Amino acid sequence: MKLDATLHRRLLRLAVRLGASDAALTTVETSRKMIRFANNKITVTKAGNTQSVEVYVNVQGRRAVRSTSEISLKSLAQTVAKAVETAKSSEAADTYAPLPKGPFRYRKDLLKGPAEKIEDEKLVEYVEAAVNGGLEAGAKRVAGSLVYSLSKVRLSTTGGVEATAQTGGIEISVRALAADDATGHFVSVAASSREFKPYDAGLKAGEIAKAALNPADGEPGVYECLLGPMTFAHLVEQVGLWSSAFYVDAEMSFLTGLLGQEAASKVFTLYDDPTLAGTYGAAPFDAEGVPTRRNTVFEDGVLKTYLHNTTTAKKFNTSTTANAGIIVPHPFNLVVKTGSKTVDKLIAGIDRGIWVTNDWYLRYQNYRTGEFSTIPRDGLFLIKNGSVEKPVKGLRLSDNMLNIFKGLRELGGEGYWIKWWEVEVPTYAPYAVVEKVNFTKSVL
Repeated sequence: MKLDATLHRRLLRLAVRLGASDAALTTVETSRKMIRFANNKITVTKAGNTQSVEVYVNVQGRRAVRSTSEISLKSLAQTVAKAVETAKSSEAADTYAPLPKGPFRYRKDLLKGPAEKIEDEKLVEYVEAAVNGGLEAGAKRVAGSLVYSLSKVRLSTTGGVEATAQTGGIEISVRALAADDATGHFVSVAASSREFKPYDAGLKAGEIAKAALNPADGEPGVYECLLGPMTFAHLVEQVGLWSSAFYVDAEMSFLTGLLGQEAASKVFTLYDDPTLAGTYGAAPFDAEGVPTRRNTVFEDGVLKTYLHNTTTAKKFNTSTTANAGIIVPHPFNLVVKTGSKTVDKLIAGIDRGIWVTNDWYLRYQNYRTGEFSTIPRDGLFLIKNGSVEKPVKGLRLSDNMLNIFKGLRELGGEGYWIKWWEVEVPTYAPYAVVEKVNFTKSVL
């Protein structure tokens, strides 16, 4: 079934007839190819097309969202009807803001997005390049996955928005093994083949794995800490996600009450910038149809803004930052302003530290105050007197988000786009040195 403007208008009219005062319809059509590889060889290839529809309705301040991947006129009409029915039976929100009135003008380069078609043979070559990079660096085995996708997003609202955009890109996640307990991981993420570097991702993963051979048990304690781009991106993404005004209003975020305050080190500046054409997270409009813009979340350590849609903006007596999620505002494309030093110079400035190249299973003990722990994954190294002394294992990073970002001392001069299953929002991050980080004994 064709998900075109005519269908959108028909479904919006249905929502209004059923009682919606506001409605928005988003359809996404995606073509996706995936290659998995293990033991230096391709093991699985998949390709497919998907369609999905999300319906938002507001009935006199009562809101609901429904989605479906069953694409037929009957199913879509039922989805609209269920959304209206759910809204009518829901509790009214304490703040009501109608959807923004369009139409709006959008940047053409962002609407166009990545139009590049990459053939299957080239995708296989990318995997081979990643494997070769890992092996040449000293790994024995290389595994991972490559995903290439192109999507068409169409948005229509009762506010007069009718917009269509192309999105997508290519990403590879490479895990290299020099031994069962000596592993490395890195990624390459890009919106086009010009910026895609699978060999470099494999090489970095392989270098980490080789350096991690024969790890000793690490000693729990408080250390200076070098966060690799994979780990720092993971923590930066947390700052971006919890800067959502929805979570702040619910008093769930560790950034609650800190607007305008120095909540991080002066070296930390963070943007959410979906206007960076040619990047994976670029987007011309948000879920309400408002043209996106660059927002400074942190500047020189000061929390400058929360991320808003029109409803949270009204509640906070400000303007939308064009970050809808109609219910929960969110970042699109996080960018950390880099420093100036190479990673070698960062290491040289550390007397007694731990270098965390990657992490997973980040869990909060308290969302509101920011206590969390995460498990270092892959190469973990002890630094003494300005040089890497040995690989270690068996430690867990257990600290507080605000302590981490207030303790930032230096940032590397080179950033890397990071996105994988632990970092869902594309995040541009350098190496980072933190003054004091607590490590406990891992139970794994």
